[in-house]
Amino acid sequence: MISGAMTADSLRRRTDLVVFGEFFLDLVFYNLPEPPRMGEEVKTGQFAEFPGGGVATTALVAAGLGTPTAAVTRVGRDAHRNPAWQKLIRSGIFTGASEFSAKFPTAVTVCAAYDRERMMITHDAINQRLYTLLTRPAVQRQLREAKHLHLACALWPPRTWTTAIRGLRSRGLTISTDIGWNPAVLRSPQLPALLRECEFTFPNELEAQAMTGEKSVENAARKLAQWVRVPVVKLGRKGCIVVQDGKLLRVKSIPVRAVDATGAGDAFNGGFLHGYLSRWPIEDCLRAGNICGAMATTRPGGSSAIPSRRKLLQLMKRI
Repeated sequence: MISGAMTADSLRRRTDLVVFGEFFLDLVFYNLPEPPRMGEEVKTGQFAEFPGGGVATTALVAAGLGTPTAAVTRVGRDAHRNPAWQKLIRSGIFTGASEFSAKFPTAVTVCAAYDRERMMITHDAINQRLYTLLTRPAVQRQLREAKHLHLACALWPPRTWTTAIRGLRSRGLTISTDIGWNPAVLRSPQLPALLRECEFTFPNELEAQAMTGEKSVENAARKLAQWVRVPVVKLGRKGCIVVQDGKLLRVKSIPVRAVDATGAGDAFNGGFLHGYLSRWPIEDCLRAGNICGAMATTRPGGSSAIPSRRKLLQLMKRI
């Protein structure tokens, strides 16, 4: 099913951040006149193709801000002709430990963006048993050169991932997760044990409530703090909240004119992790995440509006 690594040269270069998980070709329809309904057709003149998923967006944002970054994922043999995957390579992100699948095409998501929200349909058979990638020698070499591993995938089954994460953490890696909207994982009784192996987790408000069973986002964040060292809950236009050392901190975002919310949460993760690996205080990491998440909504695709590091620092002074 799987062939070897894409390149060898990138594995010889040090990376601070490894983003591991699911890569998608995002087909984004935006500026819709009305939301799609079953049995009807909605037309728009606005369409674009982008690298999507937590791997692409988080890695592109972090790398765009100056963090040496690697992406580890699985793509189909069509990736050689896939402009989204080629954009990832041209960005300077190291992809040498990723795999080609001879059996499945690269995962695809169709996004329909309307009034600050979006709906998505995904085909991602290629992402089954993604945890097996962690055992590959190329991935192990990549991780030995890294400081932090961010997991941008469903983490199913949780017990298998917990064992894998525990082993990586014992080597000195710090680890973060963004599970996304995967109800079976979010509501799994095995999730707390998995999160105890992590430095950060990055749910949005609905995901945090599903993970904890709490109705208020504040209570959800406090409950998550019993499982993970620093839970960061993303609140969209309202910014984010974090619990650290028993204290709840809320940080606001910046006002923007939103076009497409696809990938905004993953862009937040890239900004936050850039700050973390730059040894910024937690408040500045949160500000960076909020700004990158907000900027991502101003254009279609989560990685189409990455601020420069200089611009990021300027905007951080405003919040």
